[in-house]
Amino acid sequence: MSSVSSRLSSPEARASLYQFTVYLPGAVASVFLGIWLSEHGIPADQIGLINALPMLGLLLLNMIIGRVADRADDWRTAIIVISVASAIAPIGLYFISEFWGILLIWALAGMSNGLVPPIMDAATVRMTQRNGTDFGAVRAWATVGYIAGATGLGLLLTFWGSGAFVTLYFAMTLLRAAIGFLLPRFRAPAHQPTIAGVESAPQTRAKLSDSLQLWFVLPLVAFALVNSSNSVMGSFGALLWHEQGIANYFLGPLLGAAAVGEAVLMFAWRRFGGRVTARNMILVACVAGLVRFTILAFAPPVEALFAVQLLHALSFGLGYFGVVHFIANWTHESNAAEAQSFANMLNQAAAMVMLIAFGWLVEWFGAAAFFSSTVMCTIAIGCVLLSLRLRPPKDALR
Repeated sequence: MSSVSSRLSSPEARASLYQFTVYLPGAVASVFLGIWLSEHGIPADQIGLINALPMLGLLLLNMIIGRVADRADDWRTAIIVISVASAIAPIGLYFISEFWGILLIWALAGMSNGLVPPIMDAATVRMTQRNGTDFGAVRAWATVGYIAGATGLGLLLTFWGSGAFVTLYFAMTLLRAAIGFLLPRFRAPAHQPTIAGVESAPQTRAKLSDSLQLWFVLPLVAFALVNSSNSVMGSFGALLWHEQGIANYFLGPLLGAAAVGEAVLMFAWRRFGGRVTARNMILVACVAGLVRFTILAFAPPVEALFAVQLLHALSFGLGYFGVVHFIANWTHESNAAEAQSFANMLNQAAAMVMLIAFGWLVEWFGAAAFFSSTVMCTIAIGCVLLSLRLRPPKDALR
């Protein structure tokens, strides 16, 4: 017992443990939800609506929750409260089986689940900057958790079928809520000297509106456009592959393969991260997304799918790191969660529109619907290039 306690003595270790659970519910939903809904007789266009409605709720809640979390004594309290709420919300799925009931309950489950990552990441990046430790090594455990969920739990689809979805999803949210109580304090105590010397406390509270200039918003919009297609993969990827005749035992590993490269990138982050500016990372993500989703539009065979899925390390992992560091460098700790929630709000808005449109496109065009992602990634490239022209980076990571 003392050995376990000593291993969890550092705040980074406890944050890593929680990060491992952050995306476990989402991993279960990525593999099971689309097929579970389809087996309840729900068509692709309605599946798009079911996945999009939580995004609408997050649009309304993200900024509010982020502001409340920033004003709390520590972000830890907000994370625990939201984690517990996200474990309660999916219980209703046990009692409904028709479209309107699922739409309502999944909206509550999806909203509470989606509030967790932006606040946790904003808190983690500030803590690691203050302590002079590696954000990538902590954040990578969220990706490792997703891999474990998508590949390990995803394989249960072969044995238990999609009927296990509700129980598995509920179990993962319950696990995350329990581990939330082990989280460390993220903010520095008053007058505590810092290692990294990130910034000194301001006399007046900084306002997020001061940062919302065109050059600042454009990279966030760019990643939101690319990430909208990443969201489509989580909602429709397994279902499309299932309908293309790919065996069920490949579905979890295919989704997990996308996260393997991402985890490698995050663990290796400290070795190369300081050499690339944040907006250039977002630009690479846009180009990788363009390649990835264009290939997916041609419904390649399963062997090619594994290779294409590795591009997720760039289209999501590198782009996400770019956004997190871009926000951290250009905003103050007093509005860190609010700024990250603003970026997340853009992500949710783009994902909501994309999910609704993609569900309709899948009904008509099947895998060719991914050509819409090609268009989104092309627009995203233009957004980053314009931001770089309006305000060139002064130094690394900016």
